Amino acid sequence: MAMYIVTGCYTSNAIKGLLAAPSDREAAVRPLVEAAGGRMVSFLVTTGDTDFSMVIETDDTEGLMSALMVAGATGTVSNLKTVQAFTSAQFLSAQKKAASIAANFKPAA
Repeated sequence: MAMYIVTGCYTSNAIKGLLAAPSDREAAVRPLVEAAGGRMVSFLVTTGDTDFSMVIETDDTEGLMSALMVAGATGTVSNLKTVQAFTSAQFLSAQKKAASIAANFKPAA
């Protein structure tokens, strides 16, 4: 399965809602990820440029995009960013593949 890291920020309306009725956001978001065909590996609250970070595994990229659209449409999250992540083993495999095809590549002179 492909792995993705999703980060984002809570809007001021979301923060107001969390103050009024604290809730476990991992438990709230997990069903959305699963409905889109994914599996939430982790959900972390973060500091800095973003408020949360999720690691999601899925082979359904379209489903992941759909879930993020649903979340974004609520107006409670912003600045959603998604990057594909690779394990060390996957990166090693990519290095080996690159080495095997590099000999046949002719760069611009």
